[in-house]
Amino acid sequence: MELTRKKARIVQKALSELEKEGTLSTEEAKKLSSSIHVIPMDWKKIAGYAFLLAVISLLISVFAVISDKYLMELLARLFSAPAAMKSIFFALVAVLFLFFGFRRIKNKPHRKYSNESIVFLGVLSIAASVGFLGVAIGKGSDSISLLFLLASFIYALIGWAASSRQVWIFSLIALGSWFGAQTGYISGWGAYYFGMNFPFRFVLFGGVLTLAGFIMEKMVKSDQHGSYGRLVYLAVPTRVMGYLYLFMALWIMSIFGNYGDINVWRRAGHAELFQWSLLFGVAAIACIYHGVKYDDSVSRGFGITFILINLYTRFFEFFWNSLHKAIFFAVLAASFWLIGRHVEKLWSPGDKDK
Repeated sequence: MELTRKKARIVQKALSELEKEGTLSTEEAKKLSSSIHVIPMDWKKIAGYAFLLAVISLLISVFAVISDKYLMELLARLFSAPAAMKSIFFALVAVLFLFFGFRRIKNKPHRKYSNESIVFLGVLSIAASVGFLGVAIGKGSDSISLLFLLASFIYALIGWAASSRQVWIFSLIALGSWFGAQTGYISGWGAYYFGMNFPFRFVLFGGVLTLAGFIMEKMVKSDQHGSYGRLVYLAVPTRVMGYLYLFMALWIMSIFGNYGDINVWRRAGHAELFQWSLLFGVAAIACIYHGVKYDDSVSRGFGITFILINLYTRFFEFFWNSLHKAIFFAVLAASFWLIGRHVEKLWSPGDKDK
């Protein structure tokens, strides 16, 4: 068993405790302990960080070129072609990156981080191609939403084919952008669409996406023939993005409600917004309940995070103006200290008060 130093210490400590309790004999504990091989360096993690830094450095390089006046003039001469030609150029670049990336995934599946970095460069090239396609089509229509939908569809195909959670998340982000742009276009970019402002629409969108994630996970669990193998990689990211859309929209609604005019919102009292705060709280508590009942760390984590966000938002909303700032931040500090103390107790194995 190959483990990092930190994990090896935890396992060794667990073996010692089991030996003291009599659950394991001394011989069994020694045998298990001798099977542990400590890895001096977590090269896998370092490789991941290195490829991440490579992609970030490449993006910084691109932005540096864009910000340089003389280089931009040179690029303007080199890329004086029409937007349609630029779109085709970046589409071909994307095909090359994706072809090379997929071939590496097939031939060298253990090179996870380098494979995903190459595929990610293909994803960026697709974004550039779709952007120039939008310039070529022109403005004054609903082409923006259709371009987001096209990008979402392409990313979904790539994410499915490569079993890439990263690309699948890009697909869901593009899908959310399409939803916002499409409903905005249909409503004439007004505040309401079927009586719903933008956050309200994304509450429904996030709910549907979360439900889709649960259905995908259920399909994977009930699959006995391996027909839905790729869903194993995509179900959890779908639910995570659904939760993110849902709870971010609920948080915004707990502050602004279903109002589309800032002046109307200013005249609204706390009582009129309380229903949205209550809905936000109920959704977070339901998420925690599901996480605890089914030992689901995703649901539990989102529920706990956003119920705290809800409580602190209400704290700022009701007491920011009425409390002296020294008292306000003292209460805030005390609450964070209590939370930290409680978490420390939960995660301290030797704590007698646990």
